[in-house]
Amino acid sequence: SVHATNDAQWWFGVEVGIEVDGKKLSLLPILVAALIQSDDVSGPEDLEKLNIDGKFHAPLPDGSYVALPFERVRDLLTILRELFDRDATGKVEVDAATALELDGKVLTFASTGRLYGMMKKLRDFRKINTVEVPKGLNGTLRDYQKDGFRWLNFLSEFEVGGILADDMGLGKTIQTLCHILREKECGRLNNPVLIVCPTSVLQNWVSESAKFAPGLKVLPLHGPHRAKLFSEIAEHDIVLTTYPLLHRDRKHFMAQEWSTIVLDEAQYIRNPDTRSAQCAFKLKARYRICLTGTPVENNLHDLWSQFHFLMPGYLGDHKFFSEKFRQPIEKEGDLECQRALARRVRPFMIRRTKSEVAKELPAKTTMLESIEFQKSQRDLYETVRHAMHAAVQAAIMRKGFKKSHMIILEALLRLRQVCCDPRLVGTKFSKTSKESAKLTRLMEMLTQLVAENRKILVFSQFTSMLDLIKIELKRTHISYVELKGSTQDRAAPINQFQNGEASVFLISLKAGGTGLNLTAADTVIHYDPWWNPAVENQATDRAHRIGQKKPVFVYKLITRDTVEERIVDLQNRKSEIASGIFDPDRPASSPITPEDLDFLFRPMNETVPDDGSTVHYEKIEMVVEDEPFLLTVDAKDVTAPTNVKVVKNVEVIDADEVSENDQYNDDPFIKALLKNGMSPAEIAAGKFRK
Repeated sequence: SVHATNDAQWWFGVEVGIEVDGKKLSLLPILVAALIQSDDVSGPEDLEKLNIDGKFHAPLPDGSYVALPFERVRDLLTILRELFDRDATGKVEVDAATALELDGKVLTFASTGRLYGMMKKLRDFRKINTVEVPKGLNGTLRDYQKDGFRWLNFLSEFEVGGILADDMGLGKTIQTLCHILREKECGRLNNPVLIVCPTSVLQNWVSESAKFAPGLKVLPLHGPHRAKLFSEIAEHDIVLTTYPLLHRDRKHFMAQEWSTIVLDEAQYIRNPDTRSAQCAFKLKARYRICLTGTPVENNLHDLWSQFHFLMPGYLGDHKFFSEKFRQPIEKEGDLECQRALARRVRPFMIRRTKSEVAKELPAKTTMLESIEFQKSQRDLYETVRHAMHAAVQAAIMRKGFKKSHMIILEALLRLRQVCCDPRLVGTKFSKTSKESAKLTRLMEMLTQLVAENRKILVFSQFTSMLDLIKIELKRTHISYVELKGSTQDRAAPINQFQNGEASVFLISLKAGGTGLNLTAADTVIHYDPWWNPAVENQATDRAHRIGQKKPVFVYKLITRDTVEERIVDLQNRKSEIASGIFDPDRPASSPITPEDLDFLFRPMNETVPDDGSTVHYEKIEMVVEDEPFLLTVDAKDVTAPTNVKVVKNVEVIDADEVSENDQYNDDPFIKALLKNGMSPAEIAAGKFRK
């Protein structure tokens, strides 16, 4: 006889009884006692030593022995050895997946109760229904993505949790959005879905939702004004928040019943003691989903923490998991324990690598990675934008656009540097803002990509930016090589990368954008995209070329709502104008307009207005005191627009006094013009356009 009690949501107490000479006894402590007495049973193969003429002789509490059919108890002894606490209390704990293995073979569970219901659901796991992609999806799923979408549908139907652990770039976001859209179309989305993600990817969820599932109402709860939006949670299909804000706004999130909770980059809760993880564990939802390309980033403890969020108790408590799985597998290399853990988690985790689905992938996949500033970097960007916009407007008002080209380039260079990393602009800026949202996101991506055994090219036009990336690669122990204009032996880093001695290749866009054959790479990251697409494509083709046998994934990192995003937009709308601004070999066929400049220098959304009313100009004076901007006009001639306050204490540099060694000349375009013999005055006059 078998009796099961519900000890936890996904963990059950089991008692097994036998009858000996008319007396009912608990079998499990009898078997445990036999195993304890058998010191020579250290592995599953040793269990055969207990088979004596087809019988297993187990000691009874009164000192006598009972002869049990060995074939009947072999599997139960194996499970006991693997999983059960040997406390001889007569009660052991078993999860639903293990109960499924035992039922009908070793034990027969009654067809009632919650455990039986769980076991039935697990049996049905092998018969996932073929459901149609929702009509409202604005896109086409590949076959493996359809499988993932249907697997997510299974989680919903049977109210179980699971990990979608596809490699980075295989579309975990669109599979999840497709699933949520179907939930809505089927009438199952009675409550909103909460998606928790790193701050750096929140905007990606917003844009991807608008692109692929415009029928879903999305509410991003982020930024200083989010408190006004909490009352609107129930009116939306998806609510977006970040891990840092999850704990800060926990009162509102815990008060809400969620249809499902999705943890994007779920390795963020690998430490269950963090405030974010503790908050995630306590949220109420019908079922839960983890999205991660690295379900085990450091050790098996990462996996336990995610399953503790998905199905509390399914892998036991932390102590049980450490003793039964983590220590034997990580420290002793116990393959049996490893197989037992794999059997347990397999129904609730689906993972496809890029190599497995290579036939379904195009030769090259390009993705735009939109990145959100943190507050200090956002404030710095707005500060620089106000200062440079005033300088550009003043120069144009005095000299006209044709003679103000240099100041426009300088202003855009400064803004692009802030987007990359404030330290590129100067030491004063690095003291004002110590955050770089783009560098943070890059390291998140590299950590995951390296864990997937990807080979990555990282392009930047700023060699000083590559130096900052190198510091982070060393700190995180990621192997790399680099190629700059100053590299003497170009063959050495190329051979090292091609031979697998480094995971990351840092390349200066100017030094390595052409002429290299790097077919070992399968991933290309443009850290600060060059605004001429042809230059970008040439760099990408270092990996995507004849001889490449793997699909190539290309990521372009763009900071949201900044000059980077607007240049891309302007390039799409007025490609000839954008080329004329940034490509010295391709003059514009139509002039840039004041409206285009206003578009480029437009303030960020949800920040200070463009009337100067809340801008701290003292901050500008402090910032530029030792790091002067290039102004090609005399101070006495500066006439600012009426809505812009004139900035004082800005050092004015005459164009004729600018040397090739000045700090602002980190722009490859300007460097190239100077190297070819054009004077700063000629550059400022716009002669290169001829």
